[in-house]
Amino acid sequence: MTAPKAPTRRVATALALAAGAALTLSACGAGQISQTATQVAAVNGNSAELGNIALRNVHVIYPDSEEYSLEPGGKAALGFTVVNLSETTPDELTRITTDFASSATGVSGLHIEPQASISAGLTGETLAEDATAEAATDESPRPAEAAESSDTPSVAQVELTGLKEGVRPGLTIPVTFTFAEAGDVTMQVPVDAGTDVERNVSEKSPVEGEGH
Repeated sequence: MTAPKAPTRRVATALALAAGAALTLSACGAGQISQTATQVAAVNGNSAELGNIALRNVHVIYPDSEEYSLEPGGKAALGFTVVNLSETTPDELTRITTDFASSATGVSGLHIEPQASISAGLTGETLAEDATAEAATDESPRPAEAAESSDTPSVAQVELTGLKEGVRPGLTIPVTFTFAEAGDVTMQVPVDAGTDVERNVSEKSPVEGEGH
């Protein structure tokens, strides 16, 4: 009986980067109760698994230019990483839908090869820097053909257009991802809170510096 092959470095890199961010945020918020069931921390992307497909760090990116707006009728970029854990079967992200937007653009033709990943909402330069940093600390042996190929995941630009009322920083919206092989998965996707967010303080608000 042959032992299953270990995931390639690019798959391990994508999962490690997403897991590291999630662990940092979860440690900070341990033991605290959120004000509402749908309010989340900034840049705390959600995760889901469906068969051989793993979705990581899924979030609506806070607008950083005049091109994007969370107001009704506006559009926002969607950030995520999709990892295909299968060793033999490719898959394809065919559609993204949500009741909080008219449509999702940039989804067509997003193929995920076996043991590979694609990302959206990140620049190629950022992904290359992450891969370089990971390679500098990873001394595990690699096949010769793997050493010649790039570990930087493919990058897509996916946007939610025609936003509806209710897409607000710090809240979540339900989004459905449809894959040709794995099928459908619906998840609560957080909206980035941005750098400056209005804070509503009441008598029940925790005192700053406590419980952290």
